[in-house]
Amino acid sequence: MIDWRAIDTVLLDMDGTLLDLHFDSHFWLEHLPRRYVELHQLDEATQEVVRSKVLHEQGTLNWYSLAYWSRELDLDIVALKREIQHLIGLRSDALDFLKWLKQAHPRVVLATNADRASLELKLPLTGLEEYLDAIVSSADLGVPKEAQAFWFELQEVEPFDPARTLFIDDNPRVLESAREFGIRHLLGIKQPDSTRPEKELEEFIALDRFAAILPDNLPPGQRPAAGQEKGEGAHG
Repeated sequence: MIDWRAIDTVLLDMDGTLLDLHFDSHFWLEHLPRRYVELHQLDEATQEVVRSKVLHEQGTLNWYSLAYWSRELDLDIVALKREIQHLIGLRSDALDFLKWLKQAHPRVVLATNADRASLELKLPLTGLEEYLDAIVSSADLGVPKEAQAFWFELQEVEPFDPARTLFIDDNPRVLESAREFGIRHLLGIKQPDSTRPEKELEEFIALDRFAAILPDNLPPGQRPAAGQEKGEGAHG
């Protein structure tokens, strides 16, 4: 599927690609609305108002900003996330893929919509940073990955050749934006959230496991076993 001799740079999304999206889905749609109602002592029906308010910002920098939601909802969002941080975990064979990339030596860059507060929470819990050459957040660039401007800004701070770059992301809108910019090798994710059904992407190949794109001639011990570990974020 991938000719690794033609790849110099690998851009990776975090939540839903390397990390199981279950944490984020559960937090924003279940945990946050419930805790908002409890902490502000409001009627249960207010939960749906909170969900609608969150979803209204989808695809914007606000959607991904913990500081924004802390202000809007008058809550410590990071503290609420820590209440369920045990749900933060790697997807499927993501760690094996990262280990292989480190040995194969393309430049590996985390290109995420997650803001720095989210990264400070998740990176220590997952160990991702050890396998990354750089981390770029859309909050640093002032524009989300859904916008063309993100890719131009990213190329300024982390130069890459779009024709020799592989980008993997679970968000079809982000993949469309990357394609418009000219990134040649694009892959989606079939099951970003391990607790929800797989989804088909109409215009992009979607991966079930990263092992599907590793070279066939890997030495013994470098290829993950079939069905190996199943790990445990809409926001990044």
